[in-house]
Amino acid sequence: MAVNRSAEPPTASAAQMPAAATPAVLSVSPASGASAGGTTVTITGTGFTGATAVRFGATPTPSFTVLSDTQITATTPLGTGTVQVTVTTPSGTSNQFVTFSYVATPAPVLTSVVPASGPSSGGTAVTLTGSGFTGASAVRFGGVSASFVVNSATQITATAPAGSGTVQVTVVGPGGTSNGVPFTYTTASVPVLTSVTPSSGPAAGGTTVTLTGTGLATTSAVRFGATAATSFTVVSDTHVTAVAPAGTGTVQVTVTTPGGTSNGVSYTYSVTPALSGVSPNQGPTSGGNAVTLTGTNLTGTTAVTFGTTPATSFTVLSPTQISAVVPASTAGPVDITVTTPGGSSTLPSAYFYVSTPVLTGVAPPSGPLSGGNSVTLTGVHLVEATAVRFGATAATGFTVVSDTQITAVVPAGAAGPVDVTVTTAGGTSNGVSYTYLAAPVVTTVVPNQGPTAGGTTLTLTGTGFAQATQVRLGTDPAGFTIVSDHHIVVDALPGAAGSVAVTVTSPGGTSAPQTYTRVASPGI
Repeated sequence: MAVNRSAEPPTASAAQMPAAATPAVLSVSPASGASAGGTTVTITGTGFTGATAVRFGATPTPSFTVLSDTQITATTPLGTGTVQVTVTTPSGTSNQFVTFSYVATPAPVLTSVVPASGPSSGGTAVTLTGSGFTGASAVRFGGVSASFVVNSATQITATAPAGSGTVQVTVVGPGGTSNGVPFTYTTASVPVLTSVTPSSGPAAGGTTVTLTGTGLATTSAVRFGATAATSFTVVSDTHVTAVAPAGTGTVQVTVTTPGGTSNGVSYTYSVTPALSGVSPNQGPTSGGNAVTLTGTNLTGTTAVTFGTTPATSFTVLSPTQISAVVPASTAGPVDITVTTPGGSSTLPSAYFYVSTPVLTGVAPPSGPLSGGNSVTLTGVHLVEATAVRFGATAATGFTVVSDTQITAVVPAGAAGPVDVTVTTAGGTSNGVSYTYLAAPVVTTVVPNQGPTAGGTTLTLTGTGFAQATQVRLGTDPAGFTIVSDHHIVVDALPGAAGSVAVTVTSPGGTSAPQTYTRVASPGI
């Protein structure tokens, strides 16, 4: 707020008020800048409230702002050498020797303008190359200012304004105005691009692409972003082939002709893929199973091979995962290779083709309905067994003895034959027959008694005799002949007088006992 001051003497009360302190400058940041002026500095000190002037040497700043009693921002005027910075308020002028040094800044130097021509309607994106571009305040085509972006101290991108003929392009910086480089406005039509094929390639470059569009016959440059193509060939007014330079990310491909620079079409530099795993890592020689490949940079995958054979099919699930259907091959390990526009990645010997197991026998070939008995399976390619089944029922347990032998504990089952199979990563084997047998049943023993001297022939009637392995009279095994599944002829053994149990045993179990009685001869 402005304060009006009169020439009248102060009143008694005012005369008694203490005078404000003289301002003091303690520091200036930054402490140096271009001799052309225009540097924004922060002055730190005390007593800045009501400041009326800020000077660099004897020259007042073109503008300043009092932020607080201890801080002012100011714009440096033109100057040279090292000068004292002072702040003036109604209480006086600071006298601390805090300095600001003017640094001679050379004018920017312009070495090239690419492209060097464009349509008279303007709009051409051009790249200015040179030095001293930091702090550039203007880019002019002739006397017309252009919109621009300072990319670095050596590069500016600018959009050509409308114009005609040949004009000088200049850059204005803190040190002055650069030399001029010619830019020619043409009346030819601007080329138009519609596509680039392929639209991606490795970061190392080297991919040959085909550009399609119109007005391409007089192409003088092809660029991928700001980088010139390694080489290019004009095929026709609608086609140009070009070799992509090295690069990163997604860039705009443009074509330049005397008519100007075309619109851009996107081209993506793909990073090299890296495979890290496959799950599962083995399967049958017949193929057809699905596996999941993991890694990085898998987007855009164009091929997956197992050894030299392409996958039956594949789907890119994400940048880190691919699902592939394995092709058929011979037993053994193979490399897996993934190819993308960014290159290829191979996992050596990462997937194993496993032969389908083959069973040749099961011993014994039958057993009780309750299971629990052990059998030995023989065959080939059994070492990778993951399951043993009796019909549809998994074995109670199994042990892989070797590539040709497995022992398994039979589960319970219904009477009759079932196929026993072995499953590995190579698939499921053929079946070999195993029969669940009910325990034999003895219904009659004829005759049911005989002399203690033995020698009597007994006929047993019942069921389940066909697989009989033993007949006992009491605890003693007796000779027997299987007549049919319902009849067995048994040789009675000599023994002490009295009753004994007659039982029949088969792989299905042991029958319930029937009684046979030995009778002593009279007089004994």
